[in-house]
Amino acid sequence: MAATRLEQPHHHHRPHHRQHIVVMRHGDRLDSVDRSWPATAPRRWDPPLAEVGWARARETAKQLPSQLGFPIHRIVVSPFRRCVDTALGLIAGLSTPGEDPSVVTGDNGINPSKVKVSIEYGLGELFNDVAIKYPHPNPVDHADWGFNIPEIETLIPSNILDRTVKPVFNELPHWGETETKARGRYLHTFRSLADSYPSENLLLITHGEAVKVVISTDLEDCASFKVRMDYCGYAQLTRQVIQKDDELDVSEFELLGNYGQTGICCLPRIPT
Repeated sequence: MAATRLEQPHHHHRPHHRQHIVVMRHGDRLDSVDRSWPATAPRRWDPPLAEVGWARARETAKQLPSQLGFPIHRIVVSPFRRCVDTALGLIAGLSTPGEDPSVVTGDNGINPSKVKVSIEYGLGELFNDVAIKYPHPNPVDHADWGFNIPEIETLIPSNILDRTVKPVFNELPHWGETETKARGRYLHTFRSLADSYPSENLLLITHGEAVKVVISTDLEDCASFKVRMDYCGYAQLTRQVIQKDDELDVSEFELLGNYGQTGICCLPRIPT
């Protein structure tokens, strides 16, 4: 186990427990449904969810309590609009007017009256022209992309928005990011967020590349496999956490092997 010193105590304090991290791909993006959308969109590099994506997010939220078997305390989201919309869709799926959310979720899944939400650059899309088909004409200048965290936060209901979170990354990656650099960014973000909230279970809403990073860490020869995933597909990580006074002992993360039931499929590549 690795030892980490805690700067401050956290909520949901439990001296000895398992921490769960769910890494989820966003829902169906609008430009995958409406191929003409990028031609007239002012921010064509940042599509929102399509209506089918909103519906998928709402339905996924209702399935999570039985699929996960543990509560989600915190949702951390990529700044891309499709990820923010997915978070809002998940919460909306459990926010039926006049219905107590605890009746829907029990002790598992997302309770929209208790969960906290924040934005994290480190969960953003692989930042190159392969992953982003319609980049900004001046991609090197981060300001031109329009990813302004305070503006993005206005989309999130104030009762669940957590502005106290210290971000892992304060800006977008450098344009032209390689898969290797993105992998390092994602892994660092996962670990940093988990260590910042060791007594909480986290749902990280991100992009397909980040979910592939999680899966590939469990494959001895990831080059021999092709990872396919549905929109809102997710992988689950878990680790043992022991808190003693101001020190934290944690085991290495383990990938739960049931990802085949969560919208992810690993297929052996056929030799050519």
